[in-house]
Amino acid sequence: MLLVALCGVGGCLPFGLGKSDPKPAPPVETVETTAIRADSLFKAATAHFRAGNWNKAAQALDRGLLMMNYDDPRRPLGHFIMGEILLAQDNQLQAVREFRRVADEGGADSLSAEALLRAGDAYAALWRKPELDPTYGETAMQTYREVQQRYEGTTAARRAGMRITGLQELFAAKEYRTALFYYRLKAYDSAILSLRNVVATWPRTKVVPDALVRLVETYYKLEYVEDLRETCKYIGRFFPDTSPRVVQTCPAEPAGAP
Repeated sequence: MLLVALCGVGGCLPFGLGKSDPKPAPPVETVETTAIRADSLFKAATAHFRAGNWNKAAQALDRGLLMMNYDDPRRPLGHFIMGEILLAQDNQLQAVREFRRVADEGGADSLSAEALLRAGDAYAALWRKPELDPTYGETAMQTYREVQQRYEGTTAARRAGMRITGLQELFAAKEYRTALFYYRLKAYDSAILSLRNVVATWPRTKVVPDALVRLVETYYKLEYVEDLRETCKYIGRFFPDTSPRVVQTCPAEPAGAP
């Protein structure tokens, strides 16, 4: 009678399939299995990172970091790699958070200095053109100086110094362009202030000779005799290669003048 009851229009079902089978219990998660999964994800993430597969690397690394013990020695490297991934994806501010985490929480980890340098690079990447708002450039400058202070004598500190030099060129170029803008408006006194700022604040930048020449021309035009004389003396002393460009504008010095 049971077999007849189980047979119908759709055919006969094998005995026992008319009831729902219980699902197998999920495997028990242990410290050992979690560590194995974290290790597997970390290896996969680094492989994807080396291959330039940013999305896959980020997904695997994010899961792996969640499973790692807080004191896992690979954690600083994991956050550093995540920072590099985010930087490659133009997510600079998120990259800063990852790099700062390595620098500020990593203690004496060997990646700390490099991570702080890369945080500065992320800020600098947000200020690519001098005419833009310089806030991120200023923050990058502060971060590079922090690298020099915290990790004096390291390779990262020396590289931070080179980055600072590059930023100074951008800041000087920005101020020089501001001076030219005022000059075109015939706002000569405002132009003079910007040109002086270039010379005083970034004296070793490439734009300084041009700023000095423009100062001389402006002083001559406005008949600011004393300012003209002092600027010409300054050029002759510190920028002798620029002197031929202003020789017709600068007044001749009296014989025996210091």
